[in-house]
Parts: sequence; structure tokens; C-alpha cells
Amino acid sequence: MLSIINLKFLNSAQSFILFFLLILLLLVLIVSFSLGSYSFPVLSILMGNTSAIEATIFTEIRVPRVILAAIVGASLSVSGACLQGLFRNPLADPGLIGVSAGAALGASTIIVFGSSLTSAFIFSTFLLPLSACLGSGLVILMLFLLTRGFGHQGVTYMLLVGIAVNAIASVGIGILTFISSDSELRSLTFWTMGSFGGITWSLLIPALIIIFISFLFLLPILRNLDILQLGESEAKRLGVNVKSLKYRIIFASAASVGASVSLSGMIGFVGLVVPHLLRLLSGVNHTYVVIGSALLGSSLMVFADLLSRLLIQPAELPVGLITSAIGSPFFLWLIFRINKI
Repeated sequence: MLSIINLKFLNSAQSFILFFLLILLLLVLIVSFSLGSYSFPVLSILMGNTSAIEATIFTEIRVPRVILAAIVGASLSVSGACLQGLFRNPLADPGLIGVSAGAALGASTIIVFGSSLTSAFIFSTFLLPLSACLGSGLVILMLFLLTRGFGHQGVTYMLLVGIAVNAIASVGIGILTFISSDSELRSLTFWTMGSFGGITWSLLIPALIIIFISFLFLLPILRNLDILQLGESEAKRLGVNVKSLKYRIIFASAASVGASVSLSGMIGFVGLVVPHLLRLLSGVNHTYVVIGSALLGSSLMVFADLLSRLLIQPAELPVGLITSAIGSPFFLWLIFRINKI
């Protein structure tokens, strides 16, 4: 994988930060694997000194949950970094183009209307993620049809379409909320606030493959994102295929975010905050920012999930509340900082 990443464009400070973030991620993962409503000493797990029920809880509940938190954090952060580079807009995030909203509307539809299907449908376990991916896929198709050709104003139209999709999805989710029963309303509300509970290996592995392929699709074009900051016309003169670059970023980001939202629900601010933190630390090189966003986003999301499990145990808080509590003050600070500049 290192052969398709332009590591030669990293300076010593950026390399050190990435190494530090890797160590931080490993430490956060170890702590998150160990702590929760049911604590597991990591050394005992590695040595096999656990009971059968402890081993089952660890491998079937704790491990897939922590891995899901890590890949969702990486997915949202990397997508945010790439979309901010594509739109040359520091306030862009994965929800900007409406993919998250489309996935949320698809999942919400199944939560409210799918109870009659789950008992008869042979793949009932996959109904929720499939409907969320279908919703995000419809948004991708709409973006493609309405901005076909990516002319001079293609990015502007895409932003406008994203705003419209978010508004339509909000209306749809509002109607579903209004007509849902008490139990459906509780499930719908909890899902829209984000959660990593209830994940299984059969649901996790397909999402993991989609997100991993999306990352591989994005890594070779990070240097072109740096060139794109000079402007589209200048990037074309320097040999960058701007049209292909837009396609790759949009579809890879949409696929990874759709897969993430389908399993975790709506989680805000991660794709906005994490890339900014990396830029504040050591510059705007997209090779550094994107790789760093994957590491820091994973650490932040795993830590947020750990807090959600510990704060009010044995119950748990929706992880979206924790990320919003962390991200919203930073967002306000960022707005005031941009205003002063």
C-alpha cells in the first residue's frame, strides 16, 4: 500500500505526527477493547486465560464494535478531508453532498415500515444496511444525472443538489417520525443519534471491504488534490485530469460514507473537525492530512464510543451526542478564527 502513497512529500514534522497518531490509535484501541460494562484484561485475553462466556462477549460483541467505530471514524474523516480539498471549502463534510441524508432516509424507512418484512425476508438481518446503502446509491445517481459532464459550474450544482437532498431527507424523516409507533420512534431516534451497538461480523465485514476499497481508490490521487488547490484551469495545465479526480473523490466518499452510515447512524462533526485539526498541526499537504485524518478519526471515534459505554453504564449514550459535544465548540471556534483571518 505504501507504494501508492506519496510519502516523499511529507516533511519530518508531518511524519512524526503520523507516527504519534498511529501509536495513539493503538493505545486507544487497547483501552477500548479492555473497558466497558464488562471489563477484559488485555493480557488475560491474549494468553487465553478467560472463561468461555468472556471469550464470546469479547470476540462477538466488543471486538466488532470497536473495529466498526474505528473504520467509521476513518471513513468520515478521510471523506471530509477529500471533499474539503475537492470543493476548496474548509467547511465541507461528508453530509455536504447529501449521501448521509439519503442513507438515513433509507434506513428510517425500514425502521418504520420494515417490521412486517423482517420475519418473512430471508435476509432480514441486512434490511437496514441494504436500505441505507440504497438511499445513498440513489443520491449518487441523482448527483450524477443532475451534474452530468461536470462542466465549469459542476461543483456549485453539486453543492446545491446536496443542500436540496438534505432538506428533502429531513422532511421524509420528519414524516416517518410523526407516523411511527412508540417502539419505532425510539429505534428511529436512537439510530439517528448514532450508535455502534448490535453490530455483528456478518454486517461488519462487507462494510469493511467497501471502506477499504474506497481508501485504495483515493490514495493515488492525493497529490493531485494539492495541485487542484491552485484552481481547475491551472491543475489542467499541470496535467491533472480534473474530471476524473472529481469522479473518484465523489464516488469513493459516497460509498464509504454510505457504508458507515448504514451501520452506525448519523454521526456529525467528525468529517469536519478532524481534517482541520491536522491542518492546524502541520500544514495542508493532502497526503499528510488524509492519512492523519484516518488515524485521528479512528482514535476520536473509538474514544467517543468508549465514553458512550462508560458514562452511564450499564446503559449507553448515543455516540453522535458525544461527537457533537466535542465538535460543536470546535466548529464555533473555527468560525471565529476564520472571521479574524
